[in-house]
Amino acid sequence: MPGGRVTRVARGSLAARIGLQPGDELVAIDDAPLRDVIDVQYYAAKDQLSLHVRRGEQEQTLAARRRYGEPLGIEFDRPTFDTDIRRCNNHCEFCFVAQMPPGLRRSLYVKDDDYRHSFLFGNYVTLTNLDEADWQRIAEQHLSPLHVSVHATEPELRRQLLHNAAAPEVMGQLRRLAALGIEAHAQLVLLPGLNDGPHLERSLDDLATLYPALRSVSAVPVGLTRFHRGGCRVHTLAEMRATFEQVKRRQEQFLARWGVHFAYLSDEWYLRLGEHVPPTEAYDGLDLTENGVGLVRQFLGSRFQVSGFRATLNLKSETLRLETTLVTGQLFAPTLCQATAHLPGVEVVPIANHFFGETVTVAGLLTTQDVIEQLGGRPLGQRIVLPAAMFGGPEGQSLDEMTVDQVAAALGREVRTAQ
Repeated sequence: MPGGRVTRVARGSLAARIGLQPGDELVAIDDAPLRDVIDVQYYAAKDQLSLHVRRGEQEQTLAARRRYGEPLGIEFDRPTFDTDIRRCNNHCEFCFVAQMPPGLRRSLYVKDDDYRHSFLFGNYVTLTNLDEADWQRIAEQHLSPLHVSVHATEPELRRQLLHNAAAPEVMGQLRRLAALGIEAHAQLVLLPGLNDGPHLERSLDDLATLYPALRSVSAVPVGLTRFHRGGCRVHTLAEMRATFEQVKRRQEQFLARWGVHFAYLSDEWYLRLGEHVPPTEAYDGLDLTENGVGLVRQFLGSRFQVSGFRATLNLKSETLRLETTLVTGQLFAPTLCQATAHLPGVEVVPIANHFFGETVTVAGLLTTQDVIEQLGGRPLGQRIVLPAAMFGGPEGQSLDEMTVDQVAAALGREVRTAQ
């Protein structure tokens, strides 16, 4: 029987009180086997608990009464216990995983399409690999909201985009979620000449019939690296402008009908077209930043935190008196320059993405080799600030498996991250 390996037990928690330790495996709660942290949360939501624990070769059952407001207090080495992660059964030409060159860390080649990660972390999934047991679990445990990669509501067009002739009709799946009381958020990755224009219009019309169970639709432009081998391409500026105006027009219609925008453009549309990003209220209280929607507005409305520095880059005041080099991708650089123009001793350096290709302009996909190469030989501040999104790998590694400390050693400067 699989179990969840405990990595941390919080002080003052039920787990600490009954003697759980890092390294233990939590196998079942009240005789219910545990497949993942969702099961743990679901079956532990009661007063009387019976925890079946494996410690080395020994197994024991620990009974406890959970006090009012007492946290369970367990962290696990991974969120899923029964399997590493549910893999994708589609073969999209624009899948970013399929555009990875060899030699990077192993996790970058995993095609995640796990509805549990959609519920836990906001990942967008296609729902094409669900069986009836999955649907029953979604209903029983009320796994809401879910985040769905739709791309197109026309069944044959979607199957073409997914390269999956067996993909079920997504509108039927979304209606089923709505009937179960499960909220959903939809994503449309738009490819010029394929699912934009009239196909985008059809998708918005279809998805609007599910509001308010379907809370939002995010429109995202396709991103392609230089390792792409498919037949699709990125948008021209003229094509971006046409789609931008199309979605803006539909936003006005939805706003007049429901008081919310319903369809949202990711930040890349605004930045590439030189448009002002919308104010906070234009996102209608939704957090869609996992999909690249509203990240710039969130940045402009908050502090720019630099880990490990005594000072903080505060966009609303001149509190920084450090000679600092801020590193970012080419897409965000103009915004960061404008936001920090009033801070003395601060220089913004945009980095071109030679590794993935210069059509990839976001900061989170920069490699440390590009940063080191392009910063080398130029005047630098005493401190260098890199995007935290560069170091999302295990133990804070970059895409090309370097740590912040290794970058600091290569550049001979103090290096920190910011977000």
